[in-house]
Amino acid sequence: MLKELLSNPLFGILLSLAVFELGQYLFNKTNGFFLFQPLFVAMVLGIIILVVMGKAMDMPTATVYTNFYKPGGDLIFWFLTPATIAFAVPLYKRNDVFKKNWLVILLSLLIGTFISLFLILGVSKIFGLSKMSVDSMMSQSATTAIALPLSTAIGGNAAITAMACIVNAVIIYALGKWLVKWFRLNDDPIGAGLGMGTAGHTVGSAFALKLGSVQGAMAAVAVVVIGIVDNIAVPIFANWMHL
Repeated sequence: MLKELLSNPLFGILLSLAVFELGQYLFNKTNGFFLFQPLFVAMVLGIIILVVMGKAMDMPTATVYTNFYKPGGDLIFWFLTPATIAFAVPLYKRNDVFKKNWLVILLSLLIGTFISLFLILGVSKIFGLSKMSVDSMMSQSATTAIALPLSTAIGGNAAITAMACIVNAVIIYALGKWLVKWFRLNDDPIGAGLGMGTAGHTVGSAFALKLGSVQGAMAAVAVVVIGIVDNIAVPIFANWMHL
């Protein structure tokens, strides 16, 4: 009876909402302490709960995840794509900024993408990561909805890619206001938006929207452009580097 209830997709949905809301509460109560970033808290608590469930039910954690959480988790994951597309709205509202600065914006994103690919490859080699791990990391500069199928297409592990994307997003969202200050982007809304969208994907774009309409529009541009560039550049780069 219990297993039948847990197999209902509502379990995965409610668990996700509960741990995220707890993270949101802790984040607000601690004035934005980075370790309590809602997505990070939800991820850690969700894993802990699934591990405890596995121990209590004498089942592997992977089985608990597949049988009980994944049916609801997949429904939430489905909304990633339309949520990503929705970032076209702030871009449409501030399309004037993009038209005026389109060349600088596109060049900066293109250059940044290739720099990130070389850095990922270099760091992976330094730590002696396997070919599969390197392939998994290659597409992490794109937002999750784009990075996962791209990673799988070049031989990567979607789970590793998802973790990399989430960690990027959590760090950028949690440290966003300090990063803007450290890199002196308070007076550069275009740079701030591109940085948040490139490094933090849709989560970083959500933070950029808090900074202003221009920042939000530029973050949306970054998410879209990086997604397109990665789909073209990552397979070519991986083949070129014999990954």
